[in-house]
Amino acid sequence: MAKPLELDEVWVQRIIQVLNGLEYGNVQIVVHDGRITQIDKTERKRFDTASSQQGQLQAVKTVRQGGKG
Repeated sequence: MAKPLELDEVWVQRIIQVLNGLEYGNVQIVVHDGRITQIDKTERKRFDTASSQQGQLQAVKTVRQGGKG
């Protein structure tokens, strides 16, 4: 039978600290023998695709113009 999770104020504050400012991503909490032993955070950065495509187009134009001269 699984042991009940031991969660004190220190761990609650650690979890809040990891979650603060996280816009996209995930938080994984590892539990061993009913106790939290590890917190992993994976953060993703998302960028506006319209502006990145325009930047790529500008780079292509610049290469073509540079090749002609």
